[in-house]
Amino acid sequence: MVVKVYGPLRAVCPQRVIACLLEKDVEFEVISIDLDSGEQKRPEHLVRQPFGQVPAIEDGDFKLFESRAIVRYYATKYADSGPNLLGNTLEEKALVDQWLEVEAHNFNDLVFTIVFHVVILPTMGGTGDMELVNASEKKLEKVFDIYEDRLSKSKYLAGDSFTLADLSHLPATRYLVNEAGKSHLVKDRKHVNAWWEDISSRPAWKKLMKLMADAYGHSPHFGV
Repeated sequence: MVVKVYGPLRAVCPQRVIACLLEKDVEFEVISIDLDSGEQKRPEHLVRQPFGQVPAIEDGDFKLFESRAIVRYYATKYADSGPNLLGNTLEEKALVDQWLEVEAHNFNDLVFTIVFHVVILPTMGGTGDMELVNASEKKLEKVFDIYEDRLSKSKYLAGDSFTLADLSHLPATRYLVNEAGKSHLVKDRKHVNAWWEDISSRPAWKKLMKLMADAYGHSPHFGV
């Protein structure tokens, strides 16, 4: 059964799902949703995602939305194939959940604010709020300092193995480092930089980047 992923390939949250599917070698089809034209708010998509966001998936008769819920589902469904993305012990699984929550509530919104005002708004003819960008960057520096401390004690966020906790950071961090030009936030921190070099070199992530480049070139869209 081919998994249908509704959402643009270049948007962050669909990328989170696709990266997980690639890690697990699950066959999928991307059905693009045009965020610029508001397709995500149309009735046919609201049936899949009632909040008018992306992604949503259809797996046979099963439907699910919210990217972090989706990656948890597939990491569990295909636990016996590909890398273990959930953690090995009860404690490791709890740490995976902890850092997924950190990514969702302490990391993602700050990166989104920076990318939106530095990258997306100017491409739409607007002017970014640089005071807000600077304030968000200062907050993000403190978050990265916490990551640096954590990663000085373990190779990955939840322990010594790559998990969803790391995978979930890939899309937003890439936009932060590349399109937004904030690579210093990563490179200035020895352990964060080593972690980023490691996780962004994974074959599944490289495959996703090739898919995006083939489809869009380097046109950015943070997405939701």
